[in-house]
Amino acid sequence: MWETKININEVREIRAKTTVYFGVGAIKKIDDIAREFKEKGYDRIIVITGKGAYKATGAWEYIVPALNKNQITYIHYDQVTPNPTVDQVDEATKQAREFGARAVLAIGGGSPIDAAKSVAVLLSYPDKNARQLYQLEFTPVKAAPIIAINLTHGTGTEADRFAVVSIPEKAYKPAIAYDCIYPLYSIDDPALMVKLPSDQTAYVSVDALNHVVEAATSKVASPYTIILAKETVRLIARYLPQALSHPADLTARYYLLYASLIAGIAFDNGLLHFTHALEHPLSAVKPELAHGLGLGMLLPAVVKQIYPATPEVLAEILEPIVPDLKGVPGEAEKAASGVAKWLAGAGITMKLKDAGFQAEDIARLTDLAFTTPSLELLLSMAPVTADRERVKAIYQDAF
Repeated sequence: MWETKININEVREIRAKTTVYFGVGAIKKIDDIAREFKEKGYDRIIVITGKGAYKATGAWEYIVPALNKNQITYIHYDQVTPNPTVDQVDEATKQAREFGARAVLAIGGGSPIDAAKSVAVLLSYPDKNARQLYQLEFTPVKAAPIIAINLTHGTGTEADRFAVVSIPEKAYKPAIAYDCIYPLYSIDDPALMVKLPSDQTAYVSVDALNHVVEAATSKVASPYTIILAKETVRLIARYLPQALSHPADLTARYYLLYASLIAGIAFDNGLLHFTHALEHPLSAVKPELAHGLGLGMLLPAVVKQIYPATPEVLAEILEPIVPDLKGVPGEAEKAASGVAKWLAGAGITMKLKDAGFQAEDIARLTDLAFTTPSLELLLSMAPVTADRERVKAIYQDAF
């Protein structure tokens, strides 16, 4: 029934620009990628990771032999943290420039890959730094080639043009989106994800869920984003409980990873709005807060606000987790409570106050949603007016 809500006279852009090697054993494709990079002259690279996952997952056991076999020399920056900062990006960029790196290889979830995308841009703009990049002081049109070895099934950043890095002193967590930061190649191997802790398994899957709820209801949603959203929610509803109960189940990890991948493609096309625009201030103020957890705390309140404007779409895509919605505006409360119940089943019951926020923080968070570079653009994509009162109401509802 949502088809009647699509304006067929509005032209949409359909994007899917990264080559992703997907499936159990995909990590072995790194040898082919390294060979191609060597042939193209990308024989000096910077490897960007967090502090341990690149080894704990087993990815490193394939990466190093492939680089050595193909005579690619590398420098390794392993200081990326969750919610990476511009200082980390600048530090890694300095090392890469001094080394003469010609390409960037990221191993990790969204944080290392986003940091690596940022370094790739700055390698092509030697007079710029990460603060300038994330305060949108220039518009990059080129970047060093990027390889992404993905270690989580949540962000979709291995196949999109987005990156997010924080500016700590301003409590900003902006997003950038440029064609030049699509990874040239990515690897999605579910075997690298079986050691994800249960809480992180839930959080990253909720990230993917939010991607499609927003991409399917934004002002630039299309039949493509809605169909991707429907399949994403179906797969998460079916396979997240299995992955939580049986972490080593490769079939469950495979389909959660596929859900994450297509969710990333969905929001690369349909963009994001409320939950991401409002979560970024949360984890900018409290960097220890997991991004997916912040999104989970906000999602029911966001659904309540947007459901009256997009009931047909949300009723259809949410059916696996909130059955029996009829797709009429008056179901907003039912839809929101149904999403909250499903999140609780995945172990996400926290409210903002449980994460250490105070009632008086809501005014500051609202300000950050409108002053952080790029977030007002996301808010402008919401299907309902995203004014300060509505943003404040979502924070209060999630409190």
